[in-house]
Amino acid sequence: MLQAARYLLGSPGASGFGSKSTAEEVTAACPDLGSLTAIITGATSGIGAETARVLAKRGARVVIPARSVKAAEDMRARILGECPSADVLVLHLDLSSLASVRDFARRFLSLGLPLHLLINNAGKFSHGQLALSEDGFEMTFATNYLGHFLLTKLLLARMAETAAATGVQGRIVNVSSSVHGWFSGDWADYLQLVTRRKIPYDATQAYAVSKLANVLHTKELAARLREMGADVTVNCVHPGIVRTRLNRDREGLITDLAFVLLSKLLKTIPQAAATTCYAAVHPRMAGVSGRYLADCNEALPSPAAASRREAARLWQASEDMICAASSQPERNI
Repeated sequence: MLQAARYLLGSPGASGFGSKSTAEEVTAACPDLGSLTAIITGATSGIGAETARVLAKRGARVVIPARSVKAAEDMRARILGECPSADVLVLHLDLSSLASVRDFARRFLSLGLPLHLLINNAGKFSHGQLALSEDGFEMTFATNYLGHFLLTKLLLARMAETAAATGVQGRIVNVSSSVHGWFSGDWADYLQLVTRRKIPYDATQAYAVSKLANVLHTKELAARLREMGADVTVNCVHPGIVRTRLNRDREGLITDLAFVLLSKLLKTIPQAAATTCYAAVHPRMAGVSGRYLADCNEALPSPAAASRREAARLWQASEDMICAASSQPERNI
């Protein structure tokens, strides 16, 4: 009850911020990010777009990977319209395609740019029938998690090198959702059964599985980064409930009525982007890794997301998946 009241009132937590804080407010303590380069997936609309806008406004070089290059160029133009001196790059990336992820990583690395921030923000909610990626994986899982897993893997060496060369700690932010707690079964069995059409497809369950994977990925990656001695952190965030393009296909009287009734619980997009920006650049997050954040404060993930055993199991399964989809196995980290 106290937590709900704090959320509705926007009362600040230990960080000094709360549910009503905006991305611009949480980055006010770091107004000059001119030395940083950030890759932000899903930055053509919604939370990702606001994250890109604010970080670019603070001076960071922003790389926008997108399936629609036109949408990314439009976003670049909007940022430049507000901040003419902003440094914004656009590159093609389809996260549901592991080949596209590899191609993006090759092209980015060939630019010779440093990489300080990797914000794995892009999210998909597959409405309707089961869809499989070109690699044969359930589409929501492929886009929300597996593509980001491979992207992070391929860029991690550059992040570690950048941190060592510049003395600026690298940060990875995985955008999850509290919906990850809606799934408590065996994710591996679920993915196998749903992909083989042995059980009915449920879009909400598929989304929950992908977001559970985001949290587990964060947990295992944090442990591996510590073992490597890399000056890179990784944290996971729940942005809050906000009406974005993620649910654009669910328009209708019932949906509209639900959003009206829940309007007091919804965040604005600037508020929803706050926790991502806080995790990415706020000084308080220096050296903090492996945490789950909500409303710019540390929170508890679901019991299923807290298991190191499950995190390690998912990591190995993910390695197997990306290797099976390619004749060129990736280097382990």
